Amino acid sequence: MTELLTSAQMRAIEQAAFNTGQASGLELMERAGAGVVAAIYERWPELAERAREAVVFCGPGNNGGDGFVIARLLRERGWVVQVFLYGEADGLRGDARENCARWRELGPVTEFADWALASHKAPDLVVDALFGTGLTRPLPQELDQALADFEAGLPEGAARFAAVDAPSGLCMDSGRVLERPGNTAGRLPLRQALTISFHTLKRGHVLAEGPEWCGEVQVADIGLKERELRRAEPGLVPVLKDMATLAAPRSDLLLKGGEETPRGHKYDYGHAIIVSGGPGRTGAARLAARAALRVGAGLVTLAAPGTAIAECAAQVTAIMLARCNGASELGALLEDERLNALCLGPALGVGAGTRDMVLTALGSRRRCVLDADALTSFAEHPPSLFAHLHSKVVLTPHMGEFARLFPDIADRLRAEPAKGPVYSKVDAVQEAAARAGCLVLLKGPDTVIAEPGGRAVVSAASYGRAAPWLATAGSGDVLAGLVTGLLARGGWPIDAAVTGAWLHVEAGRQIGPGLIAEDISEALPGVLRQLLS
Repeated sequence: MTELLTSAQMRAIEQAAFNTGQASGLELMERAGAGVVAAIYERWPELAERAREAVVFCGPGNNGGDGFVIARLLRERGWVVQVFLYGEADGLRGDARENCARWRELGPVTEFADWALASHKAPDLVVDALFGTGLTRPLPQELDQALADFEAGLPEGAARFAAVDAPSGLCMDSGRVLERPGNTAGRLPLRQALTISFHTLKRGHVLAEGPEWCGEVQVADIGLKERELRRAEPGLVPVLKDMATLAAPRSDLLLKGGEETPRGHKYDYGHAIIVSGGPGRTGAARLAARAALRVGAGLVTLAAPGTAIAECAAQVTAIMLARCNGASELGALLEDERLNALCLGPALGVGAGTRDMVLTALGSRRRCVLDADALTSFAEHPPSLFAHLHSKVVLTPHMGEFARLFPDIADRLRAEPAKGPVYSKVDAVQEAAARAGCLVLLKGPDTVIAEPGGRAVVSAASYGRAAPWLATAGSGDVLAGLVTGLLARGGWPIDAAVTGAWLHVEAGRQIGPGLIAEDISEALPGVLRQLLS
C-alpha cells in the first residue's frame, strides 16, 4: 500500500536522513529537481524532443530551492528559462540560497516587485515551486492575484503546468484550499496538470479537493531509505495507508475452497442477515444482500416485515427470506448462532422501531454493519447509540449521516480552512471512531476508514482510479453489503471495510459510465477472477 505522509512526517523523515548521514539538504534538492524534470518528460514526451521555453516560479524556502535546481537542469538541456522569485534573493537561506546562486551563473532571477516588467511570452512549461507542502497560511493576496493574472494572460492550452510537491495554496495535510479572509471561492490561482511528490504521496494529494488541483500525480524517488531511517530514528510516527495502488487485499477473505479447504461447506463462510424495510422499501436491502452473497458469504437471509415478504420473494432466488416484524422477531432469529453478521439501515425507516432493532442487534454482540437509517434514527441523541457499540461494529455513513451523529466533528471539518495544518477528513474519522468505540467508514471518493485506536486507511478513488459514476442511488447499500459479507466470512472490521471499499471501486471502474447500483455486484466475479488469478 502507498503511504500517505503529513508535512510534519515528511520533515521528520528528511531530518532523520540528515541526522544519519543518508543525505544532505543539497543532495536531496538535486535529486528532487532531477526527479521533477524526469517526471515532466515522462508526462509530456514531446518536451524532450527539442529545447523549449519555461517559467519557474520559486518561493523563499526549500520548495524554491528545488525550483532553482529545475531551472538549472532545464537550462543545461538548452531550454530558455525565466525564473521568478517571490521575495528577495538576498533573503534566501541555506540550501535554497546556494541553489539560487548556482542558477544565477546561468540566468537572472526576477524578483516579485519586477514581475510586471517581465516578458509575458507564452512558455511551453510553467513550474510552481513557490511553497510546496509546508504552507500553513493562505497565499498572500498580491501573489494570488499576480499568478491568476499570469495564467489569464496565456493563450488557452499554450502551457503545461507542473507543481513541485504541491500546488501552492493547498494544505497538504487535508487537501483543502487555504482561504484568505473574505475569499471563500475555494480556488487556487494555478490548476496543475501534473504534481510531482517526493518519496511518497502526502495526504493532501488524495483527500478533499487535492485531486482536483493536483491534476496527475507522480512520485519521484529521492533516495530516502525509510526502513533504515525508522530503525535509526524509532520516534518517527506511523504513516497513513492509501488503498489506491493496492495490488491484492486480504485474499483469505475472498477464497472459497482451494487446497486448504477442499470440502468447504457453505456454513464455513458465514451466514449474513440483512434487515429490510417494509413494502416499497425493500430494494436497498436487496442490493446489500446480493452484494454480501456475491462477495462470498456462505448464506444470506433477507429479514423483512411480513407485509414485504411477497415483494422480496418476487425479486430474489439464492437469497433466503425470513419474517422480521421488529426487534422481538429479530431477537428470535438471532437465537440461531450460525447467523454471524448483520446489516441494518438501508431503507429500514427512521424511528423508534429501527432504534430498537439496532439495539437488539448490538446486544447480540455479532459482527454488524450500521448504515443509512440505522444511523439517522439516533440523530437526536447519538450517545444512546454509542453506549451500545462494540469492536465488531462498522458504521458506514456518508457525510450527511456522519454530521447527524458527530455534528461538532463535522462542523470542524467543514470550517473555512484559513490556517494550516487544516483539520482533515482523516482527523475527523479518527476522532469519530474513538468516540463511537468502533470502526467508522466515511464514504466518498476519498473514503476514510479508522479504528478506535487511531489506525486509518484511505481508499482513494481518484486520478487513474477515479470512478465518479459510483455516486448513484444504491451504491452505498452495495458497499454495506460487501462489508457485511466479508464480516460473515470471518473478517475483522478493518479487513472487511478496507477490502469491501477496494472491491466497490474496482467493480465500479470495470463497469464505467452508465453504472447503476445493480451492476456493481454483477461485476464482482470479474474483479475477483483478476484479483485471485
